Formats: sequence, structure tokens, C-alpha cells
Amino acid sequence: MSTVEIEAKTMEEALTKASEQLGRSRDELDVEVISENSNKLFGIIGGGKVKIKASTREPQPQECAPLAKEVLENILYRFGVSTAVEVTEDDECINLEIKSDGSGILIGRKGQTLDALQYLVNKIARRSPDATKQIIIDTEGYRRRRKETLVELAQRLGERAKSKDIPVSTSPLNPFERRIIHLALQDDAELTTHSKGEGIYRSVVISPKKPDSV
Repeated sequence: MSTVEIEAKTMEEALTKASEQLGRSRDELDVEVISENSNKLFGIIGGGKVKIKASTREPQPQECAPLAKEVLENILYRFGVSTAVEVTEDDECINLEIKSDGSGILIGRKGQTLDALQYLVNKIARRSPDATKQIIIDTEGYRRRRKETLVELAQRLGERAKSKDIPVSTSPLNPFERRIIHLALQDDAELTTHSKGEGIYRSVVISPKKPDSV
């Protein structure tokens, strides 16, 4: 935060100088009046100068969770589906749970509609540099069930890679799903994982580690 003290003949002149020196508009300044030429006769004769202290106003970080909830509700309203959105938050994520009778429509084939909603809300609600948390959108526990399925898949493919001593690949997965595969196997000292492919065809390769790297 930058601060300057300004003396001038009038308040208007003092504010203008403060704005110029700090490189901010007047709306972005906090101003404290130190002395004011209130004894001027008829506003013309006599009196001292105006003295102010001006500081730049620090921008307040925008609360991302309420904004994300509002954005999602506005999008869902246009779906014409009766919904309610519940918000929970932890150190890493903002979780938006859609309560709706039309959850099948909102999930879509292999979660594609839900993923599209999540992408849009993240793009709109996380514009501020302070918004570091990922926004996760779920309905009817779909994400949880999908995670459980992917963890089981990762373990099954991992065992196949170890038993046959060959790399094995998943089918194409979105970034959220690939991360689940990587995390599910990260503590297995006999395996390594990496992503391959481009765009929607990106998948995870699970490989046995070489003996000298275990």
C-alpha cells in the first residue's frame, strides 16, 4: 500500500495531486484530512492550505464460492430443470452439489454434461488471481461413484502391468479422471504412470518400473 501527504490550496487540488502521484483514480484512494482551510473568509480571503494523507485502497479478494454458486444456478435456470445448489468448501476445492430431479440430464453421457458445466463455472468464477481453488460440480454422487470405479480400474490395470511386465493404457479420460488414476497408484513403488495423447484422446499409461529404479 502506497501513501502520500499532499498540501494544496483546495481539497479538489489536493485530491487531484494525490491521484496523479499514486497513479490511481479517486475511487481507489483512502483519504484522511489532516487540516482544512475552513477559516477562509467567504471562501476567498485568508485561511491556510488543505493537507491530506492519501493511500491506495487494497482490492478486496472476491469470494469465489458464492459467485460460483450464483453462476451455476443461472446456467441451470436456463436448462429449465428445478434445482438447488449446496456449497461446501475445503482447503483445495469448492464443491457444488446439484440437488435435482433431472440429474440424468445434467450428468450426460459419461458425465460429459457435468464436465461442461464444471468447465464453464470454473472459467467464469475463477477470473480473480486470488481464486486458486478448483470448483468441482457433482449431482447424485456421480463424481464419488466415478472415483470409486476409476480407483478400482487403476488397481486392476496396475496388477496387470506388474504380472505381465508390460505397460497398459486406460481409455481416453478427462483431466479430473486422469488425476484420479495417477493418485491411486502414486504410492505403488513398482509402478509409474504418465499421460499420453492429445485433447479428448488423452489417456494414462501404467508401466512397471525397471528393477534398478524400484
